[in-house]
Amino acid sequence: MNNIALITGATSGFGKAIAEIFASNGWNLVITGRRKERLEDIQQFLQAKYKIEIITSCFDVRNNYDVKLHLESLPDNWKNIEVLVNNAGLALGREPFHEGSTDQWDQMIDTNVKGLMYVTRVVSPWMIKKKKGTIINIGSIAGKEAYAGGNVYSATKFAVDALTKNMRIDFLPHNIRVTQISPGAAETEFGIVRFQGDEAKAKAVYHGFTPLDAQDIAEAAWFIASRPEHVCINDLVIMATAQANATTLIRSGV
Repeated sequence: MNNIALITGATSGFGKAIAEIFASNGWNLVITGRRKERLEDIQQFLQAKYKIEIITSCFDVRNNYDVKLHLESLPDNWKNIEVLVNNAGLALGREPFHEGSTDQWDQMIDTNVKGLMYVTRVVSPWMIKKKKGTIINIGSIAGKEAYAGGNVYSATKFAVDALTKNMRIDFLPHNIRVTQISPGAAETEFGIVRFQGDEAKAKAVYHGFTPLDAQDIAEAAWFIASRPEHVCINDLVIMATAQANATTLIRSGV
């Protein structure tokens, strides 16, 4: 059987692009997400194009019971996960802290932090059993630097940064590589979700410069996973050329 990668949040953006780049390199996939029709469309497209096998698993990573139920019910030969990509995540709102929505805070914390923990808690023992595996956590420049309006989203990504470092220590005796990709400004559905469907607001974030796109992050994920077994890329921060850090951008009217 081909190598297997499990990718959460695979219905759009980074997750979808990562799924395709692994499929194009002959990997079988377990792809998860909340939108069943999208998962099935991606499954059919990638299987037909790349002649690989895909299992879809529709659940919300915020629900620990569902995470366990769906992942533990995978056929035994599909639990031989070589790479786990913890991609499921979101940002909601840009209000200052004192105007923030506690419901949105809960959703971000439950998805970005607890969801990553729940999935990794199920999958990592499978990797430990065979003394091999790679875990890629999708972080953010917001997990490296604070910025106005970032508050709770930024806190969740700082948590991803800390969890990645601690996982690397805990899994070191088991020959499991743990890494983090922290993108800067990247144009996907991220902005649409953050501004709750307001396309004008989302588009304005990327006005005047060329942001990263999903393919840029997918190529980084594949690079990490395809290194020789003795090589671990601990941390990878990727920015658009026009972006120096979380708050400094050159908008030249591109």
